[in-house]
Amino acid sequence: MNMSVAKVRNNLAEALNRAAYAGERVVLERRGKPVAAIVSIDDLEFLERLENEADIRAVRRARKEKGRRVPLAHIKARLGMK
Repeated sequence: MNMSVAKVRNNLAEALNRAAYAGERVVLERRGKPVAAIVSIDDLEFLERLENEADIRAVRRARKEKGRRVPLAHIKARLGMK
C-alpha cells in the first residue's frame, strides 16, 4: 500500500496497524515518489538476517583472497579514527 507523507501524518495509527497486524508494507511517498516504508518487525528482522548473512558470505570470500594485508591501525589512521 502506498500513502503520501501528508496522509500518514493524519493516519499514523492506521499505517502502523496495517504493517504490524496485517503484515502490509506501507510505502511513504513524497510528491508521488517513494521515500521510505513502514514494515512489520517480522519483515525488518528478516531483512536484517539477510544483510547479516550477506556480510558473513562477503567476509568469507575476502578471507580466501590472496593479496597484501593492511593492518586495521593503518586503515583507522587513514580515516582519521583512533
